[in-house]
Order: sequence, then C-alpha cells, then structure tokens
Amino acid sequence: MGEPVTVVETPSSRPGYVRFETNRSFTGMGHESYRLGDEIHRDRPADVIAKQLFETGQVDEVHVYAQSITVKLADGADSAGLKALLEDLYIYYRPGVEVPTPESFATDG
Repeated sequence: MGEPVTVVETPSSRPGYVRFETNRSFTGMGHESYRLGDEIHRDRPADVIAKQLFETGQVDEVHVYAQSITVKLADGADSAGLKALLEDLYIYYRPGVEVPTPESFATDG
C-alpha cells in the first residue's frame, strides 16, 4: 500500500553531486539543507529523506527544495540504489507485511 514516488535521476554539473527530480513537493517553497553528522530532530518529509539517504553511507550532504533533491555523494561513492530509495519512500506495506484491518485498530471500551 502507498504510492510510489516518480523519480528522475540527473547528473549535476558539479562532480560528486547528483540531482533527483520527483513528482512530489517535499518542502513547499522552502529550502532544507542537511550535512552528514547533523542531528535531524523532526520527521517532516525532507527530514525523513535526509535521514534515509545518510543511512546508506553514500551521502555527505542533502538539499531538498520542493520536488528537487540534490545529493553530494561521499568520497568514492556512487548513486546506486538512491533513486529506488526515493521511489519507495511512501510504500508502507511490502510482501510479507500484514496489512492492518479496521478490527486491528478497535479498542475495548
């Protein structure tokens, strides 16, 4: 369940950077920038994107502006798998994961 994000990966004119254009706006008109090692305290869409990209070990910096995500790759890293990570951002139920039913949310009382 959930809807995949459409992502187009394009190289940047700057070596070591890659850009992802999506069909979703993650920040509205605001810019969000993150660096590896920064504490990310919130769980807004741009925060979640940055956290997940950093967890790959392939990324040093993330900039999110509306539907554009620019990534500075770690030294020696490539962008393999990053596009798929973004495409699956809103896929919640995967094969083998039980989809909740209305009864699973019912409480006694």
